[in-house]
Amino acid sequence: MAMTMTQKILAAHAGLPEVRAGQLIEAKLDVMLGNDVTAPVAINEFEKANIPALNDADKAVFVLDHFTPNKDIKSAEHCRQIRLFAKKHGVQNFFDVGRMGVEHAVLPEQGIVLPGDAIIGADSHTCTYGALGAFSTGVGSTDLAAGLATGKAWFKVPSAIQVVLTGSFAPHVSGKDVILELIGRIGVEGALYRSLEFTGSGVANISMDSRLAIANMAIECGAKNGIFPVDETTLAYVRNRARREWQVFTADPDASYDEVIEIRLDTLRPIVAFPHLPENTRTVDSLETEGLQIPVDQVVIGSCTNGRMEDLRIAAALLKGQKVAEGVRCIVIPATQQIYLDALREGLLEIFMEAGAAVSTPTCGPCLGGHMGILAAGERAVATTNRNFVGRMGHPESEVYLSNPAVAAVTAIRGYISQPK
Repeated sequence: MAMTMTQKILAAHAGLPEVRAGQLIEAKLDVMLGNDVTAPVAINEFEKANIPALNDADKAVFVLDHFTPNKDIKSAEHCRQIRLFAKKHGVQNFFDVGRMGVEHAVLPEQGIVLPGDAIIGADSHTCTYGALGAFSTGVGSTDLAAGLATGKAWFKVPSAIQVVLTGSFAPHVSGKDVILELIGRIGVEGALYRSLEFTGSGVANISMDSRLAIANMAIECGAKNGIFPVDETTLAYVRNRARREWQVFTADPDASYDEVIEIRLDTLRPIVAFPHLPENTRTVDSLETEGLQIPVDQVVIGSCTNGRMEDLRIAAALLKGQKVAEGVRCIVIPATQQIYLDALREGLLEIFMEAGAAVSTPTCGPCLGGHMGILAAGERAVATTNRNFVGRMGHPESEVYLSNPAVAAVTAIRGYISQPK
């Protein structure tokens, strides 16, 4: 039976010759991830069951990133609980302040997630790792506890949507615009419990940082996972990072897809998602055509979607020699400690600070309304993050507009949502 790329990975991890959409399987896991919000619940369930040890400590990963450096006593207690658990069970893949970063940037950077892996994480944006040709999906904390105990998880095999990409990006367009275009077309439930499989000649023209941004937001249209083929870009990224062997899976030529969606990269223009759903998309130039100026109070450049080096370079190129508009708070958050260091050495942090932006240590911070940039009632932000739900970054009467790093940088300079020139 012909299978998609995702189905082949799941079949291999279930020890089956083939699987079909809708089938229930038990699959072995390569990586199990928890953060400072979700891991404490998993730990509580794990200990409540009196399980003496992890199934495989080398497959467990804990990243303290959401409310760290700790913003209050409760977050400090959560982090301490994880520290003690990780030490007790010999978890080496433990990332704390000074060594950590936003989880979905840390794991690829550190070579922990690899092509062909089956990965669960108690965080919805675990789907990010599909950029490397892995099956990765978000689960609940109790599922994480079960995975830590058994090394396995139950899945319903998803059917798939094939997204065919052609061409190459125009200036100021990047991976964020691809996924916003897709979500704008099919809606936030358009791929519900299905795999998004990105294919086509255009894939070769997309950097790894942009692929990570695209896969990261697969969940925002309801997808179980998003996945890219393994090509030279993938291999160049993983060769010097990988900590173990990996396996490449490819979809069968006659694999069955629920539908096929084509996106021409060369026709894309910078897109912004209006409140309060990622599907509320408009091209930025349409605002100018209509003479519509949307002023902002805050700009956030960072997150597990757009806090990598490519994103910071794009923003810095536009902010160099410019000033953040009066009345606008611009917050730049490198996604990992290594990205922070690389940006420092390249002089990017100096550009941001001279422009009047604040540069933060790596953290999820404002993306989930945690800290480092909470919005008050009536305030409006443009962010390179992945969600703009009601109250996502603070007060329920605030607004979040999603964009790529270029739009965010130019918006910070002009004080209103703007098209990069």
